[in-house]
Amino acid sequence: MVTVADSLDAAHRTTPTGWTLRAVVSAHVVAIVGQPVFAGVYLTGDYDGLRWHAIGADVVTSIGYLQVIAAIMVWVRLRHLWPFLATMAVVAAETVQYFAGLDGALWLHLPLGVMTIAALVVLFIAVWRQPFSRREARDA
Repeated sequence: MVTVADSLDAAHRTTPTGWTLRAVVSAHVVAIVGQPVFAGVYLTGDYDGLRWHAIGADVVTSIGYLQVIAAIMVWVRLRHLWPFLATMAVVAAETVQYFAGLDGALWLHLPLGVMTIAALVVLFIAVWRQPFSRREARDA
């Protein structure tokens, strides 16, 4: 069981590279949570909501690609592979969802959007629960 003391200790052991990944994942979550709101505004009849949804999709996708870079840095510098693999899965789903939305394939766009948000929230929790300190080569 993780205690408050463990959490505080983990915060002190996390390197700047780990904090960068946490910041990017946090921004990613904030951006992606707005997407259903903009889609809902559009579906209620306000057609400006679609424009905001499209802008939000560009922002979410861009942050996702920045997250890939941050996850690569965590992998290379700290020898933690799992954030890269999880980020690639989320970004691949986001990319498919992006193009499904452009194509109007709502049968794919909506459920994939729900799954992508859920996956990103799980990744957010994971990166904030675990310290990101450098592993020795034998531990990697």
